Amino acid sequence: MSLSNKISRRNLLKGLGITVALPWLESAVAIAAAPAIKADPQRFACMFIGDGISPPQWWAKGKGAEMELGPSLEALAPFKDKINVINGLFNKEGDGGHARCTGNILSGAALHRGRMIKGGISMDQMLAKKNEDFTPLSSLVLGCEQPVSGFHESQYSMVYASHISWQNSDSPIPIELYPSLAFDSLFGGKAGKLQGSILDEVLQQANDMRGKVSGTDKLKLDEYFSSVRETEQRVQRLNKLAKEDTPVIPAGQRPPLGMPKDFREYSRLMCDLIALAFQTDRTRIATLLMSRDLSGQVYPFLGIRDDHHSYSHSNTGKEYQSIVKCHIEQYSYLIEKLSKMQEGEKTVLDNSCIMFVSEHWNAHNGTQVPLVLAGSLGGKLATGRSLDYLNAGNSKRKLCSLYLSLMSRMGLELPQFGDANEGLAGI
Repeated sequence: MSLSNKISRRNLLKGLGITVALPWLESAVAIAAAPAIKADPQRFACMFIGDGISPPQWWAKGKGAEMELGPSLEALAPFKDKINVINGLFNKEGDGGHARCTGNILSGAALHRGRMIKGGISMDQMLAKKNEDFTPLSSLVLGCEQPVSGFHESQYSMVYASHISWQNSDSPIPIELYPSLAFDSLFGGKAGKLQGSILDEVLQQANDMRGKVSGTDKLKLDEYFSSVRETEQRVQRLNKLAKEDTPVIPAGQRPPLGMPKDFREYSRLMCDLIALAFQTDRTRIATLLMSRDLSGQVYPFLGIRDDHHSYSHSNTGKEYQSIVKCHIEQYSYLIEKLSKMQEGEKTVLDNSCIMFVSEHWNAHNGTQVPLVLAGSLGGKLATGRSLDYLNAGNSKRKLCSLYLSLMSRMGLELPQFGDANEGLAGI
């Protein structure tokens, strides 16, 4: 292909006159005026489960293809060489009790009791600020469970229990619970536009561009538009069901937006949105609160009746084990999706760090934090390891030391974050 026929992704979009971004194309070239695409983008996402895990089922031994995984982590078996299972890390300001442990899981900040909300900016938002000039959206902050208000018996506000992403010390980022609104924010749709399709307006123009890209890119474009179309159609189905469930709608108001009733469908649709956002470089930072602290989430498809939090108090029981495994399966779903998205010689997963974390090791116990990472940040983070810092001493097993290391590998150098002033040794 001659230089005159090569096109940048930015110019391609301008030529189409659309706001839908495209995946990485081998036909696109970086131009001097577009430094944002000069190197592979690095991305970070966090998926959170409230109320801890089942410790006897949560373990890993060995490394690489020979790594052994405990029952809770079985869904990650296909990705042994792409993950790091990290045990023994300690969040000093999140040790003990509910509410206070979640609000600082990504900041390590000391939280205040009472009516005054005060914590600290979370590391995802530190990274979002660093990347805000390179992407249309600074971050995606998604959730599968409604925030709650009031106070816990410990006198910590339930705002802490409901949010992991904080833009400053007294303001959490509002969680987007509606897949359709998250989809709108990604692809430029306006409220109500999903009655039609944002793709219908551009597919003909996109087809015209197929003659200007390589054969490999033609296949990639077809795969990408199919993926967007599938996600859009699922969102539309949810909105249609929401309308049918609401017989009386006030005149002039948009019908309620749909939220899946099945946790698996809900979380996977949110994972699809994160994957599309990363694939198209609409944002490089995302969080997904699958279940909050003191979670009232229910899982009838698992054959259990009570809420999530109730089962966490007997976290060795089969019911709670199944809840934790279900959350890991959603994490695995996102990993697999990103691993199939080619980005040059790497994949979107290769250029990302996808974290799974909980605020508790078990009920009311924050002495260590269960945590898994997937992806290598473009080769800057070794993978295929099981690491245990439990006996390293509290000063050498700080959760915020891990965050300093991750932010450093993503080009954000900080002298201190939370309670840490140095990176995590051995990471």
